[in-house]
Amino acid sequence: MSELTRKAEKLDAGDELAAKRDAFVLDGPGDPDGAVYLDGNSLGALPVAVPGRVADVVRREWGEMRIRSWTESGWWTAPERIGDRIAPLVGAAAGQIVVGDSTSVNVFKALVGAVRLARETDPGRDEILVDATTFPTDGYIAGSAARMTGCTLRPVEPSGAPDALGERTAAVLLNHVDYRTGRLHDLPSLTAAVHAAGAYAVWDLCHSAGALPVGLDAHGVDLAVGCTYKYLNGGPGSPAYLYVRADLQDRFDSPLPGWNSHAEPFGMRSAYEPATGAVRGRVGTPDILSMLALEAALEVWDGVTVEAVRAKSLALTDFFLECVAEYVPEGRVECLTPLPHEERGSQVALRCPDAGDVMRRLIERGVVGDFRHPDVLRFGFTPLYVGFADVERAARVLAEELR
Repeated sequence: MSELTRKAEKLDAGDELAAKRDAFVLDGPGDPDGAVYLDGNSLGALPVAVPGRVADVVRREWGEMRIRSWTESGWWTAPERIGDRIAPLVGAAAGQIVVGDSTSVNVFKALVGAVRLARETDPGRDEILVDATTFPTDGYIAGSAARMTGCTLRPVEPSGAPDALGERTAAVLLNHVDYRTGRLHDLPSLTAAVHAAGAYAVWDLCHSAGALPVGLDAHGVDLAVGCTYKYLNGGPGSPAYLYVRADLQDRFDSPLPGWNSHAEPFGMRSAYEPATGAVRGRVGTPDILSMLALEAALEVWDGVTVEAVRAKSLALTDFFLECVAEYVPEGRVECLTPLPHEERGSQVALRCPDAGDVMRRLIERGVVGDFRHPDVLRFGFTPLYVGFADVERAARVLAEELR
């Protein structure tokens, strides 16, 4: 047994979150024929409680109760109820998050809404700044939002955003964690800089919610969006969410006013009157099946603090980097993920010239990460179900494939 294998055993023995692994459908720990799943930053593992809950929704609530379930089973209030369940995971008080639609749709709502908020007091604000390293859809949506609002779109590196801000800036769209490198951006200071310039901050939390503290309320974030199928384990295509800070909700003018966000949704009025509170972020009929699967998935967070998750996340990524340094031949990979804890999300990205082929071979051997064009190996560490023995095995198999 190697020194790192012994260290992994010791770390697993002291892991306060180790029991949470049993709440997920996974291969057994230490099973040489099972998979080490390090792709939860793309699609979280299936929580054990979800299949039974979905079956009950389909067979009983839909099959037997049918339309009564909108009221008697709480379907109608699910977007806000589940939003309140997500709120503590991103540092928000209740009543500020609504669940529904995709991340892309919510980015559009938030960004156009932010421009409209800025122009209430300064109609001359005609510029949107967007993270130049963003996941492509954010850039596409930002471009469309700019065209629709008559704004100029300026891509900027997140670290350069404070210097790029000016009196014309209306809104700034940034990613909390870079999806390629795992770099964690400084949400508090960047939000403060946006506010100092008189603009509104919109944050994409897809790669941070459920992996590390966010502090939306504490840091005065204006609007935020995020998906639920990564670290929140909501399932493929599970609905996203929209956060609008409480004191902005009555002024939030959604570019997608639907009947679900109407003050009287069943009044069937021709004139639109927005509802109050988080409901204003709704559009159309909620995706009940996927939404209630998400609600069941969020039960895994019972008794868990985000701080404990963050501590284990950093320990996992530290240990992985230690194992890579020990096992992988020198010069074979380059770490793109920042080493300082304050700059690191919950993934490790390694540059490797033949990354696509390497990842294919890793997956064939049961180490499941993913590949990002042209040369990046990504390994995501979901603290609720990834253990330190998983980490050691992943690094060892990676080294074997790179020799």
